[in-house]
Amino acid sequence: MKSNRPQKPERRNRMGASQMSRAERQQRSPRVEQPVRAQGAVQSQMSWRDKFDAWSAHHSNSAIESLLRMLETPLQSAMTWLVIAIAIALPAALFIVFSNLQQIGQAWQDSSQVSVFLKKDVNATQAQDLRGRLAQRPDVLQASYISPEQALAEFKQGSGLGELASHLDENPLPGVILITPKMVDNTPAALAELQQVLVASPLVADVRLDMLWVKRLHQFIALAERFVTALAGLLALGVLLVIGNTIRMAIENRRDEILVVKLVGGTDAYVRRPFLYTGLWFGVGGGIVASLLLAVGFWWLAAPVAQLADLYQSSFRLQGLGFIESLQLILLAGVTGLIGAWIAVARHLYQIQPR
Repeated sequence: MKSNRPQKPERRNRMGASQMSRAERQQRSPRVEQPVRAQGAVQSQMSWRDKFDAWSAHHSNSAIESLLRMLETPLQSAMTWLVIAIAIALPAALFIVFSNLQQIGQAWQDSSQVSVFLKKDVNATQAQDLRGRLAQRPDVLQASYISPEQALAEFKQGSGLGELASHLDENPLPGVILITPKMVDNTPAALAELQQVLVASPLVADVRLDMLWVKRLHQFIALAERFVTALAGLLALGVLLVIGNTIRMAIENRRDEILVVKLVGGTDAYVRRPFLYTGLWFGVGGGIVASLLLAVGFWWLAAPVAQLADLYQSSFRLQGLGFIESLQLILLAGVTGLIGAWIAVARHLYQIQPR
């Protein structure tokens, strides 16, 4: 019988040779690396331009969508616009009336003159020299000299006592310098200072100026300005309350939609944006309606006011809002609506939170 022991080295040699040949084949063949699979969620990186495009797209969509939502309920939106327009038109109308009154007051101030009566021994050369020096003052608009002869002629023509004045031995009227103050400096304090300067001149005998009506006019203008400012503030507060209540109702009607948006990760700014545009549209619409109401109202009053001014031989004409003033009114109304919407959203939006 043959023994199997001598065969073990041969088997070992064969196994070693096979392992060596396998290792050589692995070294010769190119190794293909398997791609490593990423673990977990992959976060995409957005550039600032993509973020800006998304932000601007949502702004435009929110503006258009909020306007379309308002137009879906035209009667309710029109009533809100009309209420806002009335609240805006009232202080605007008072402001326009106040501006027209200021024009009348400025015309009255322009017609006011300071009468400087010269001494009897002042000749025409001295009077003209004083008039020239007074005309160069920064608070004097115009200075004119009336000689005693011209004053007597005007007295004869205007009083109807020409025959009596012709029998006088000498002219009792002195020379007069009529000074028209500048409109900018035509205030009671400035006129009082000018009067003191004129009285201090050695050529001046007396200075006459009716200060009472000037003080009354300035007090009336100051009172009217405060009244218009206070009324405008109260009505602006009313506009804020109207728009705030409207936005609050809109938030309540879209409560479920807001909850869904917040559940999927929508930020407060994302949710707030459509309501802000709603307030802006309400303000702009109210400003447009207010401008139309003011234009129609002042057009209706322009003819009677012009006829009344003609009866008093005045060239005054009622001035309404111009194009720039109308745009400013619409812009102010839009900003007021935006502020009212912001206040309402900031107050009510945080109360809606997903649970």
